[in-house]
Amino acid sequence: MSPDRHRIEEVIERALAEDLGQGDVTTAALISVHQRGVGFIVIKEEGILAGTGLAKQVFQRVDPQLEVELLLEDGARVKPGSKAARVTGSFASILKGERVALNFLQRLSGIASETSRYVESVRGLPVRIMDTRKTTPGLRSLEKYAVRVGGGRNHRMNLGEGILIKDNHLAALRKQGLSIKEIVARARQNAPPSLPESPSLSLLESLPSSLRGAKRRSNLQARQIQVEVEVGTVQEALEAVEAGADIVMLDNMDIENMREAVKSIQGRALVEASGGITLDNVRAVAETGVDFISIGALTHSVRALDISLEFENG
Repeated sequence: MSPDRHRIEEVIERALAEDLGQGDVTTAALISVHQRGVGFIVIKEEGILAGTGLAKQVFQRVDPQLEVELLLEDGARVKPGSKAARVTGSFASILKGERVALNFLQRLSGIASETSRYVESVRGLPVRIMDTRKTTPGLRSLEKYAVRVGGGRNHRMNLGEGILIKDNHLAALRKQGLSIKEIVARARQNAPPSLPESPSLSLLESLPSSLRGAKRRSNLQARQIQVEVEVGTVQEALEAVEAGADIVMLDNMDIENMREAVKSIQGRALVEASGGITLDNVRAVAETGVDFISIGALTHSVRALDISLEFENG
């Protein structure tokens, strides 16, 4: 479940270099390197915690002598006053690592918390909440990890994970006179033989068993290369299915058209809804019968969870 260790180390190095610059001149001017203290990471609002291990690594990268005890694990539901970790050691070292550790912890906890809200909103329905590639540059693996902590699933990690024919691909190729059927066939023919299994296909195993689900599973597993096509109308959705698309993404459709598209597809492909999804309408979207709902807002504009570091008196 954790993101790649080497990527984490690189991200931490960059973040500390960015924040420390030429050093912490205020702390150096005021605090003796021999003064010791105990700080607690304190939660200020309700949410889902994510990034505790990352925060610990930040402090220990600043000073390996710092003792960091995690009091809560990622995925914990927290409330105001909850203490996530205790940091003991050089007062100056704790201050140097404080902001970077909190930045990671607040950002990832915000993502996990928002994801959890969406997951709770569709509870009881056979649908999965997914993220997108609309992530902070350089932090994708961490932010997608936070989505998983919040109960969501990951869409493609990068452009190499699965074929997704988007509207701009279609526009460019239609200018050459190609139909959707020809575009899908070209994608399947030219795809590298080592292409990873589509993330959406792998999620089939997590969907409740049903006749419709079994039919889709059989259709997709019969092919080595899975192709997803983004569409904007019911007619395009039907064209994509007839062209052999394994997954159809309904982009920025209203509820009525989504419902019609799902009904028309009749289980011949997996269906993903994307674009314009909010907490206010996500359950209505799920009730149309789509299999997945991908939401860029989980990562691109989420509000950080309010978390601070407070020193123990005395």
